[in-house]
Amino acid sequence: MNIAGTSVAAAALLLAACVHAQEYPTRPVSVVVPNPPGGMNQIHAQPFSVIWERLTKQAAPVVNRPGASSALGTAYVVAQQPADGYTLLVSTGNLHQIFEKDKLYGAPTAYSLDQVEFLALLSADPIIMVAHPSLPVKTAKDVAALARSKPNELVFSSSGAYGVTHTPVQLFLDAAKAKMRHLPTTGGGPAITQALGGHSQLTTGGPAAVYPHVKSGKLRAIASYGVKPHPALPDLPLMKNSGFDIESYLWVGIFTRTGVPAPVLTRLRQLIGQVAADPQFRQALENVQVVPDYRDSAEFRKFFDADHKRMAVAIKSIGKL
Repeated sequence: MNIAGTSVAAAALLLAACVHAQEYPTRPVSVVVPNPPGGMNQIHAQPFSVIWERLTKQAAPVVNRPGASSALGTAYVVAQQPADGYTLLVSTGNLHQIFEKDKLYGAPTAYSLDQVEFLALLSADPIIMVAHPSLPVKTAKDVAALARSKPNELVFSSSGAYGVTHTPVQLFLDAAKAKMRHLPTTGGGPAITQALGGHSQLTTGGPAAVYPHVKSGKLRAIASYGVKPHPALPDLPLMKNSGFDIESYLWVGIFTRTGVPAPVLTRLRQLIGQVAADPQFRQALENVQVVPDYRDSAEFRKFFDADHKRMAVAIKSIGKL
């Protein structure tokens, strides 16, 4: 084929891709949650599905694919499914924390970050440190002083080793030069249950999880890991204003695998932006004390890389368990 013929063929392929992108989606899109039903990912995925279906007139079933602390569901989307934009992943910081944990142990990871296409951040609430009311502390400095005076006597519970509520405590302990004992559980809910029952003195979680217990007086809010107050707990001191230069967030983003044709990827990102801006989606999050925080793919990647760097330091500090 001569140069002119090649150019015509290339133009035809580009036109076909653009037409396909304008029509996207032409069939159901799977919204994969790499965890059991419930939790932050589900809180976002369910209203996302409803609004996507209203906007596109195509089904968007939420599919739970739990296992290996979300690694199985993540690998299913970014390493096993076609790069066509029809399988989306709703996930948290576990996406990179699993990667760092496997690196620590020299274990193979089921996926690489090079296989992950960043679509949008949906929310990024600060982690909140809470204590059982019987613990004689009111501030982060109080916790640090008590932990230093009683090395490895205080117990904190988390959603699991190296997870999104374990690493924030390690950041705090490193900054405070203190040690506590770790009580890992099977999820954020069980970690809070341990603190409510007094089996652990401290735990961390997102505002949505801890707010009802703080409001009822069953847990005491100590500090926020954010850089600005959260509407649910507007008067809560920030770690950064309490002598501890640390941040941590319970964030939720949406991803797919790399290699999706550029016109389809552009259309996909446009649709996600429309879903995120929809009042019904925003209200669904606000109803459970989650602040909508949409950021496009470029801004999301900046946020992700900064979060990844912080959590990698924490996981290295935790070391092998």
